[in-house]
Amino acid sequence: MQAVALLAATLTAGLMAGVYGIFALAIMPGLRATDDRTFVAAFGAIDRAIVNPLFMLWFFGPLLFAAAAALGGGDALPWIVAALVLSLAVVVITFAVHLPLNDAIKTVGAREPFHEARWVAWNLVRAVLSTAAFGLLMWALLVQRVP
Repeated sequence: MQAVALLAATLTAGLMAGVYGIFALAIMPGLRATDDRTFVAAFGAIDRAIVNPLFMLWFFGPLLFAAAAALGGGDALPWIVAALVLSLAVVVITFAVHLPLNDAIKTVGAREPFHEARWVAWNLVRAVLSTAAFGLLMWALLVQRVP
């Protein structure tokens, strides 16, 4: 069961690293080049679309599956715990920084209260942390010799 949890943690961590990466490399730079009205409409549409059951599984997956894998102990435990800590940091950043900013743009309907530079900077932190968690979980798979 630990192997399944570790594989699921690795998969969802990789998916989320990709999500944060694509926001950092393409979505936010693309939106930055738009006028305020287009930015607000497009960002709002993305924000509404992303909240769905599959995305929630991907978002919470690294945290939940890594916690489950950690319960199995073993030689990979330090790597799993490190990934778990990084995944927790990503969730905390999302709830402390991104969700309030997302709510601000939806509530006011304007770009100014969004604090775009803050959102982008903290998303880059999420991208780095989630990529590191993904790498740690891949290493844990090798250490545990999960096929």
